[in-house]
Amino acid sequence: MISADLGKQLEGYVQQLVDSGRYGSKSEVLREGVRLIQDRESHLAALDASVARGLADADAGRTAAAEKVFERLAKKLGA
Repeated sequence: MISADLGKQLEGYVQQLVDSGRYGSKSEVLREGVRLIQDRESHLAALDASVARGLADADAGRTAAAEKVFERLAKKLGA
């Protein structure tokens, strides 16, 4: 079992969520918060991996000049 001191402000907010009926218990509020953190961390890990792939491509010379990329994009969008 985990015990956490949230401080008065957060504890009050958690209690408001429970009192309003939005959540059935303080534990439900905290579980939802941890799930949101898991989702955010997962997205950040995917972003980090994407950046690492991009940097590896740049290091390996697999890049294109920005001007050419913008030209291709403009043609593709019909601008």
